Amino acid sequence: MNPGAIFLGVLLLAAGLSGETHKDVVFASPVGVRLTLDALVPDAPGKHPAVILVHGGGWEAGDKQTYIQPWFPVLTQAGFAWFSINYRLAPAHKHPAALEDVLTAVAWVRKNAAKYRIDTNRIALMGESAGGHLAALAGAKAGATQVRAVVDFYGVNDIPLWLQQRKELPKNIAQYLGIKDTSSASLEIARAASPTSYITRGMPRFLFVHGTADKGVPPEQSSVMCQRMKDTGVPCEVLLIEGAPHGVSNWESEPRFHVWKPKVVHWLREALR
Repeated sequence: MNPGAIFLGVLLLAAGLSGETHKDVVFASPVGVRLTLDALVPDAPGKHPAVILVHGGGWEAGDKQTYIQPWFPVLTQAGFAWFSINYRLAPAHKHPAALEDVLTAVAWVRKNAAKYRIDTNRIALMGESAGGHLAALAGAKAGATQVRAVVDFYGVNDIPLWLQQRKELPKNIAQYLGIKDTSSASLEIARAASPTSYITRGMPRFLFVHGTADKGVPPEQSSVMCQRMKDTGVPCEVLLIEGAPHGVSNWESEPRFHVWKPKVVHWLREALR
């Protein structure tokens, strides 16, 4: 067995959880870049709902085991299969490379559904920060026939609005989009990379999770997109975590922030039933 799979299994056993683990599975090799995922499939028989996890890191850092580890035991204990993916990072790979990788991961999970005992009618995307942006963008573009639901943890959903809120052009978004200023041409590129630009009646339902004390991505990034979805007739909800900063990994040390765990599980069960 792959040593990484053994390590993942030990972590789950330590948490009192069990499942069939898979580590460093190659799901794509775009332009020679080897993309891998880690997965867990519940021991229970039959087909399972699945959640594809997209890590954050400002589009330029992180991997399938960073930032989002608090999600793993929550989803496992709730009986979901999950697939945590890597994707190409900026500045070496600019938009839409990362988006293409998330969409490829969705297609890979669907193609390999029989092997991993996945119900293709019950697949969700879940991402945080830059991964929230990518999950929202991929979910909107793929549509509800490919992804039933999206959970967006404090993602940047309207990039031009975010630049206005920040009153600056952050280096990471500049590198990710390949822009150098906030000219009208650059803002058009930013708009084209924003999930809010792809709201249609055919998109999956969304849950937005956001800390009220998030200084990096204001909570309005979630409420604005949800309102536009509702105006279009698409179901969505916003779950605000009172006093929580940016980063689900930063919420673990504060028990009052753990309210997201049962609420996200309940929402996913309802969305994927």
